[in-house]
Amino acid sequence: MKKHHINLRTRRHKRIRTKIFGSFEIPRLSVYRSQKHLFVQLINDEKRITLLGINDKNIGEKQKITKAKVLGKLIAEKALQIPITKVVFDRSGYAYHGRVKALAEGLREGGLNF
Repeated sequence: MKKHHINLRTRRHKRIRTKIFGSFEIPRLSVYRSQKHLFVQLINDEKRITLLGINDKNIGEKQKITKAKVLGKLIAEKALQIPITKVVFDRSGYAYHGRVKALAEGLREGGLNF
């Protein structure tokens, strides 16, 4: 029996999460990618709280990749106000291309290090 691609992604995500841990100084930046939208959260795993969460539903761009890049710049701008300059990037088992890569480029352009 073949494994479904969602099960493979969750297995990759669990394997990644054993190695990635966020704190208040260096939070984990978690990415969730649905068919239409992208959701990003800054998470403090020590206290199990979300420091900042944002999505691309209100961004006026049409293409998903440009939305992802604008979203990266936006969350970097808000994180620098907290002040957070360094994060641990958690791609949640998604391949590092397309929207996830555009988001990472937007984060770097916005001033976050990871």
